[in-house]
Amino acid sequence: MAATLLSFLLPLAGAVVLAFSGGRLGPRASTAIGVGSVGLAALATGWALLAFSGDSQGFTLWTWVSVGEFQPTVGLAVDGLSLVMMSIITGVGFLIHLFAAWYMVGEAGVTRFYAWMNLFVFSMLVLVLADNLLLLFLGWEGVGLCSYGLIGYYYQNEANGRAAFKAFIVTRIGDVFLALGLFLIFVELGTLDIGLVLEQAPRVWAEGSVTANLAALLVLGGALGKSAQVPLHTWLPDAMAGPTPVSALIHAATMVTAGVYLIARLNGLFLQAPAVMLLVGIIGAVSLLLAAFAALAQTDIKRVLAYSTMSQIGYMFLALGVGAFDAAIFHLMIHAFFKALLFLSAGAVIISCHHEQDMGRLGGLWRKLPVAYGGFLVGGAALVALPWVTAGFFSKDEILWQAMASGHSGLFAAGLIGAVLTGLYTVRLILGIFHGEPGSDHARHPRPGTSPLTHHLPLATLAVLSTFIGAWLYPGLDELFPAPPGDATTAGYTLFQFLAIGAALSGLALAGWLFLARRRWLDDQVRRGLGAQLWALFNQAWGFDALFDRTLVRPWQGLVRVLRFDFINLGMNLPALLARIGNAGLVKTQNGQIRTYARMMVFGATIILVGLALTQGGGA
Repeated sequence: MAATLLSFLLPLAGAVVLAFSGGRLGPRASTAIGVGSVGLAALATGWALLAFSGDSQGFTLWTWVSVGEFQPTVGLAVDGLSLVMMSIITGVGFLIHLFAAWYMVGEAGVTRFYAWMNLFVFSMLVLVLADNLLLLFLGWEGVGLCSYGLIGYYYQNEANGRAAFKAFIVTRIGDVFLALGLFLIFVELGTLDIGLVLEQAPRVWAEGSVTANLAALLVLGGALGKSAQVPLHTWLPDAMAGPTPVSALIHAATMVTAGVYLIARLNGLFLQAPAVMLLVGIIGAVSLLLAAFAALAQTDIKRVLAYSTMSQIGYMFLALGVGAFDAAIFHLMIHAFFKALLFLSAGAVIISCHHEQDMGRLGGLWRKLPVAYGGFLVGGAALVALPWVTAGFFSKDEILWQAMASGHSGLFAAGLIGAVLTGLYTVRLILGIFHGEPGSDHARHPRPGTSPLTHHLPLATLAVLSTFIGAWLYPGLDELFPAPPGDATTAGYTLFQFLAIGAALSGLALAGWLFLARRRWLDDQVRRGLGAQLWALFNQAWGFDALFDRTLVRPWQGLVRVLRFDFINLGMNLPALLARIGNAGLVKTQNGQIRTYARMMVFGATIILVGLALTQGGGA
């Protein structure tokens, strides 16, 4: 218990100290507190792992609210799933914080940066440790708030503020659905305790019932917003406006996987809604393909990685949709390793090249930035699931195998096509940054005046975890999740391996042929005709932003303009307007001049006397 409490109280303490320092802390002190608190939290998580006996443990700290039967608590639940998530959040989070100590040197507002980062880690830990859905929702909203502050960290640039606002609004749409889902669950099941919800859902709701489907749909809506899946995905590429460590922590390793965790945690609820389960898989398949195509036509290295993240989370949703909850969490962990490595390596390139992110202005950097180059090679190999030597091979292929074994041939085919596309955009990204003609002559590495340890250690550690060694660390959560449907056969598994490995290698071979042997021909194709149209379509990510702008944003803005002249509202404002006019007139009579007051008294007395005379005369 003590280790679990320390794991999330230490980042909270760091956030409080930094937030209320009043500017009295310098950059070094702020960095030490920000990095140190998460480092100690990682050690506490390690202590919790060693002390874990294998049985789920829960403890209540206090009762939060007590209104009739509604008595949510501040309670923590520790099991295999929460420990895996804790390890990712604090372990990978510490490495990202440590890298930030190198990345953020010379930046303004370092104290504010680490305050938000620490608060984010605390909120994420609350989300995964909560034993009830109300406390989970508190952590859910906390990470959304922190992401807003971190995406808009460079708020002096209006575009960055708009990106933060967009992320906040789009994810709030999903959060509204989740909140409605929690209301429905409480009304129907009488509790928000996660354990009781999973026990009572099969008893109260028949499989496939309307209520079960509606509850699962509402929860899915929340998951789509946080995990940037179609159609609530448009915020993620713009969120790359924040510092690169923010992208690594929030938009690769933790927050965007919160939706995957939520569905896996409420697996019993979704199993009562098979149609919604299938919808989860379809959304994952569509998301992974749309994002992979979009990644092929991006020129900003962070936007390529953003669409790659969306695509890989699509694989996790595909696994959830076929009932392979364990495989989804396995890929979630491995993805945290190699995508954090890719983002931090991208950050090293960006800082070393004076914040240059456009691949058209990079190239030829492999000699100047060997550590970042190595990070891209290892992380890219894990991303494309290079057979047997990378962790991504074991986690992604487990998803594809479960999709094939469950009989969902369409989802399996989408996964194979996605594997080919992953090889294409990964090779294009690495070649565009590190090979070809140099586009930047100002690359310098390591950053002057900084410790190489804060740069090298996170990248080296994540590189090791992205190999097959990282796959060995996953404990397996078979005891928490029901077995996925489908029968495994030796012949079927052999065919699967042939197809899966063939897809990964085909993507690499095709990428080498297109981007090396046929580069000029490819460039000519995307400049005219159908190739140019497809490039524009993929570059604009299939036009979702334009579609939402025309169908949602502009009509809403037009409605707001109309309602500014709402006649009912004007009628309600009329008494106030008359009062202001009367007040303006009366104020002028209060001028402090005695002669004016005397005249007004005489005038008033005359009016009263004339009125009385007329009244008495009329009565006579």
